[in-house]
Amino acid sequence: EHLVALKVMRLTKPALISSKIVTCDFKDLPGNIFNNFLKDDATSVVQMETLAAGQFLLLPQSFGNIYLGETFSCYVCVHNETNQPVQSVSIKADLQTNSQRIPLSTQQNQSPKMLDVDETLSDVIHHEVKDLGTHILVCEVTYMSNYNTLASFRKFFKFEVMKPLDVKTKIYNAESDDVFLEAQVQNITSGPIVLEQVSLEGSHQFTVKSLNEDENGLSVFGDVT
Repeated sequence: EHLVALKVMRLTKPALISSKIVTCDFKDLPGNIFNNFLKDDATSVVQMETLAAGQFLLLPQSFGNIYLGETFSCYVCVHNETNQPVQSVSIKADLQTNSQRIPLSTQQNQSPKMLDVDETLSDVIHHEVKDLGTHILVCEVTYMSNYNTLASFRKFFKFEVMKPLDVKTKIYNAESDDVFLEAQVQNITSGPIVLEQVSLEGSHQFTVKSLNEDENGLSVFGDVT
């Protein structure tokens, strides 16, 4: 058993949850079982456990999925759970993709630290994902054991990077030697996306003209909300 514990949490927007109130009269068959469960529920209000108190923020419970181009952020924490100081504690984090291994943690460039009883060493990691497929966050903790030897352990956290958009193109060749290109951009995520700009970067061998706007600069698709 190691002297320190490692906890990792992905930093995303918290979700909203509501209290689930299930109760009964103490004379019924379940007795006070349901009421005791409500007292232990973190979302219940003390001495008013049978009343729903609205919604609460729920921290991320898993790594989930991430879409290409997003910034992957996570919180890494090492906690001294013993009753004595732990020497030479350091954190190292790498992101393993299908093609490369990327160092992430800023703590790995700093000298090891001593953790007093119940003290923590933490780090916040940010990285823009640029590859699709399976990614593995590798976190390694090193410290000095009670036998004055370096001890270490690793934990692995797997998540998938998926495409947020699907682009389909159609090309029409006119008799006037003009080429018409139609691009269909589809949102394939589980939520809405705001597109700030969609443009075509044409080759210098072609003269490119956008057909999405009329002569007055208004969209040919009408008002888009």
